[in-house]
Amino acid sequence: MSNFKNVQPLDDFNWDEFENGTNAGVSKTDLEKAYDETLNKVTEHQVVEGTVISVDKKEVIVNIGYKSDGIIPASEFRYNPDLKVGDKVEVYVENQEDTKGQLVLSHKKARLSKSWERVNAALENEEIIQGYIKCRTKGGMIVDVFGIEAFLPGSQIDVHPIRDYDVFVGKTMEFKVVKINQEFRNVVVSHKALIEQELEQQRKEIIGKLEKGQILEGTVKNITTYGVFVDLGGVDGLIHITDLSWGRVSDPHEVVALDQKINVVILDFDEEKKRIALGLKQLTPHPWDALDPNLKVGDHVKGKVVVMADYGAFVEIAPGVEGLIHVSEMSWSQHLRSANDFMKVGDDVEAVILTLDRAERKMSLGIKQLKADPWECIETKFPIGSKHIAKVRNFTNFGIFVELEEGVDGLIHISDLSWTKKIKHPSEFTSVGATIDVVVLEIDKENRRLSLGHKQLEKNPWDEYETIYTPGSVHKGTIVEMMDKGAVVALAEGGEGFATPKHLTKEDGSMAKKGEELDFKVIEFVKETKRIILSHSRTFEEGKDEPIAKPAHKRGGNGGRKNETPAINNVAAGTSLGDIDALAKLKAQMEGKA
Repeated sequence: MSNFKNVQPLDDFNWDEFENGTNAGVSKTDLEKAYDETLNKVTEHQVVEGTVISVDKKEVIVNIGYKSDGIIPASEFRYNPDLKVGDKVEVYVENQEDTKGQLVLSHKKARLSKSWERVNAALENEEIIQGYIKCRTKGGMIVDVFGIEAFLPGSQIDVHPIRDYDVFVGKTMEFKVVKINQEFRNVVVSHKALIEQELEQQRKEIIGKLEKGQILEGTVKNITTYGVFVDLGGVDGLIHITDLSWGRVSDPHEVVALDQKINVVILDFDEEKKRIALGLKQLTPHPWDALDPNLKVGDHVKGKVVVMADYGAFVEIAPGVEGLIHVSEMSWSQHLRSANDFMKVGDDVEAVILTLDRAERKMSLGIKQLKADPWECIETKFPIGSKHIAKVRNFTNFGIFVELEEGVDGLIHISDLSWTKKIKHPSEFTSVGATIDVVVLEIDKENRRLSLGHKQLEKNPWDEYETIYTPGSVHKGTIVEMMDKGAVVALAEGGEGFATPKHLTKEDGSMAKKGEELDFKVIEFVKETKRIILSHSRTFEEGKDEPIAKPAHKRGGNGGRKNETPAINNVAAGTSLGDIDALAKLKAQMEGKA
C-alpha cells in the first residue's frame, strides 16, 4: 500500500461529466457513433476476409475489423494444419450478434460458397491443392477440398500399391484435381499424379542407362498371379511367372515375398512403353545343363507329376527338367482314354526314358514299359480254344469288342453270339460294362486282336435239330411273329421255323394268327443256313390219319429214334413236287445207310 501514498487526484477532473457520460461537451451517443464509424461495415450472410489472431486445438479466433471477434471451431481448418496467427482467411458472417452479443462466423461456409469455382480453376490450371482425408470409402478415400467432399481412388494414393488405407485417414496431403463431373458435381483427386511428375524425369534417366543382361538389385513391390513387380529405384520392372524359376511355379509367393530385396537380370525393355522385362531364374544355370550326362534311353527315373492334360502328364524328374508321358505310353490298352484316368498332379511316379534330346531339352517317358507287353506271349496265355471271362467295351453293328485284360482286346462277331437266336444288334444280347464268357477262335498277333466266340461254349443244337426236323415230320409250334412274307414259328422241340402265308391257312379257311399253337409239317431243313421251312396247311391237305412225329425225349445221338421209321414213310403219294423231292431225298438217304 505504500506505493500509493504519493498518488494525488487530479485537481481539474470533472466528476460530473464522467458520471453523466459527457466529455468536453461531447455526448455519449456522439462518442458511440464516432466509434462505430471506425469499424468495418459488416453485412450478414456475406463472405469477408479476416485475420487469425489466435489458434488452439479447439477454436480459431478471427478479427474481421468488427467490434467483436468471431470464434470458429478448429475442425473447420483441419485441412490446413499449418494455420497460424496473422494468416488471412475467408469467413462467412452468419450473425452479427448472437444472444450473447457474439459475432458468429463460419470458415467452412465461406469455402463452400466459392469452392466450386476454385476446384474448377484448380483442374484447369493443374494447380496443386491441399486436402484433408476424412475417411475410407469403397475403393478409396473421401478428401475435404475447399469444403467439398472429393473422391481419392485407392490407385491414386501412391505409385506403390497400398496395403493399409487406414494410415492415411486424418492426414492433410497435396493433391491434383484430375476429373470433375459437372452434372453430379463429383470431384476426383490424385496424390499419385504429383509423385509421378517427380519420378518421370528420374525414370527417364534410369531407363536411359539400362542394358540387356545388366544385373540390378530391386525390391519386390507387388505380387500378382502372373508375375512379380520389382522397384529398381524409381522405375518398375516385371518378372513374369515363367522367369521366376526353371521349375514350374503355380504361385509367385512360393519364390519371393513382398519388400524382399532380390537381384534380377534385365531381359528386355521398351523405352516408349516404359516396360522392363526382368528375369530371376536366368541368374542360375539351366538345370538341363547340369543333368546327369550318363542318363540314357531305357533308364528308369522317378519324378512328380506337375501338369496334367488329356493327352498326357508332365513329370518333373529334377527342378526345371521335365518329361512327357503320353497317354498312349501309360497302358498297353489301345482304348482311347484321358491321362487323368491314370494319374493326377502331385503323384510320385516311376517311368522309363523313351527319348532324350539334350539339345532341344526334351524328354519322353513311359510307364507301360514297366510291365511286360501282354502280346509277347499271347499264344501261351490265350491259346486257341481256351475259355475266358471278358469285359464288354463297346458295340458295332457286326459284333462286340471285349477286353480280356489290360491291353488284350478281342472281337465276338455277331454270328458267334448264339446258335439259335437271330440277333439284329449286339445290344440285344448284352450291355457295355458287363462280363461275357468267350472262347478264343483265332489270334492276330500283328494287329493285336483276338477273334472270340460265345456260342462255341455250347453244343451246336442244329446237330440235334437235323435228326428231329426231318422233311415231312410234323411238330407242334407257336406263331411268335407275323410278317408280310410269313410267320416265325417257335417249335416245341427247340429252334424256330418259317411258314409262308399260303402255308398258314387253317382247315376252316381262316388265317393263323400270332400266338396260336398249331401242328406244322417240315417242308425243308437246311443246316448250313439254319433254315426250317414249315407248313400248317400240309398237315390236313394230305390226310387226317397221318401220325404226328413224337418229340425226341433225349438230345444227342440219333435223337431217340433208333427203332422208329421216319414219319415221311407214312405220307401218301405226294401231291406236290415238294413232297416228291422230299421222298426222293429220304429214299436216297435210306439206301445209302443200307
